[in-house]
Amino acid sequence: MPAKKSRNVLFIMSDEHNRNFMGAAGHPVVQTPNLDRLAASGVRFTDAYCNSPICVPSRASFHTGRHVHEIRFWDNAIAYDGSVKSWPHRLREAGHRVESIGKLHFRSGDNDNGWSAEHMPMHVVAGIGDALGLLRDPPPPRKAALKMAKQAGRGDSDYQTYDQNITEAADAWLRSRAAEPDEKPWALFVSIVCPHPPFMSRSEWFDRYPMDAVPMPRLYGPQDRPTHPYVTAMRESQIYDKGFADETEIRRAIAAYMGMVSYVDSNVGHLMGVLAQTGLDADTLVIYTSDHGENLGNRGLWGKSNMYEESAGIPMIMAGPGVPQGVVCREPVSLVDCHPTITETVGLARHPDDAVLPGTSLAGIVDGTAPKRPVLSQYHAAGSITGAFMLRHGTFKYVYYAGMPAQLFDLAADPGETRDLGQDDGYRGVLADCAAALRRVLDPDAADALGRADQAAVIASLGGKEAIIAKGGFGHSPIPGTAAVYAT
Repeated sequence: MPAKKSRNVLFIMSDEHNRNFMGAAGHPVVQTPNLDRLAASGVRFTDAYCNSPICVPSRASFHTGRHVHEIRFWDNAIAYDGSVKSWPHRLREAGHRVESIGKLHFRSGDNDNGWSAEHMPMHVVAGIGDALGLLRDPPPPRKAALKMAKQAGRGDSDYQTYDQNITEAADAWLRSRAAEPDEKPWALFVSIVCPHPPFMSRSEWFDRYPMDAVPMPRLYGPQDRPTHPYVTAMRESQIYDKGFADETEIRRAIAAYMGMVSYVDSNVGHLMGVLAQTGLDADTLVIYTSDHGENLGNRGLWGKSNMYEESAGIPMIMAGPGVPQGVVCREPVSLVDCHPTITETVGLARHPDDAVLPGTSLAGIVDGTAPKRPVLSQYHAAGSITGAFMLRHGTFKYVYYAGMPAQLFDLAADPGETRDLGQDDGYRGVLADCAAALRRVLDPDAADALGRADQAAVIASLGGKEAIIAKGGFGHSPIPGTAAVYAT
């Protein structure tokens, strides 16, 4: 496991990377040679999860090391504002350099988000973000989602240019640290936005994936799609699939996504090269992950926003000095485990106010010394007609919906989540155990009610439901210096 010596941390986060789309994870088509090498040189966590499958609350949980119901940054219109201390706060207060480059998706750079410096930050639009996602009774159709199918394919995008600039800035930052070393270990958070939609990929990457090699989504046929009321309502709000005319358009979107994943891989490889060239690799822990996954048409769903593995699951790789090489760790982990991992790595004792954090160091998880703890994800945002709460309980995944039937999947026997055991009388005991385990972490009904109350207050502050609907929604946050494009 990682050596006891304090070390630097390079933390790389992509946006919307389905963890199955990586060569190291066994994908038969997608090309990710740099991530594969990183995994071979360290530990790949096969069962890693975000704590909420949408950008703002996921990143807030990662940043603070706390679950969404504790910090109350519920959705993409109630963004982190610096009011809850984060791991960057802890490092900066202890005299460490801790800087970010790229997407943060917090309320504003005017808040104290904990960083020594924010470079090229992307925050939520106008300090408000996605107000349309606050509306959940019922959630309106997201008309901007229809653009995704038509945009998908070979092409350039602001996001690819932004990621290129982020990687170049990170290159310069690392070389500067190598030339002028700090007295204390540093932490650099590099946050790129691909492979988040729009699914547009430059020719260099798109052309690697001919259409006849691109697989169709699983469970895509109407007769194969789950009919759980939460999932059905989500499909009617997040109407991405209605924009696809035929299989050709679907395959083109997936090919573009794979091209974007390969582009992410290239950027990661570039930064690994800088570490090696400068000698920083001898004293730097590297973690790669994503803020959530992407459904990619499976079950007729695109985007994220549900608890299936494609959406709530994320890639996670840890490598560096003292990390065992070529290890595949199947113990479930989540983004809240990153807070104690980072603070431990740079040599900080746990702050008294962080004594009850829900996560534990990834180092202890790998070497078996960490105590067992629940892995929780929850969702209260766009398209959800009720709060959804996922708990990993051994090999079982339990999903509680406030006021709706629960789902249960045995991931050991059914990794594709094709058989919902939630209404199976033979699993009543497992369901009861899972429900009890969830309630030891939180009261899901109380959390659902609290989230709705906070959202209602924001809706009122923005002029009410009709004013929000009249303004419409945007498909994705714009890069710094550009404006959001709304669809009504």
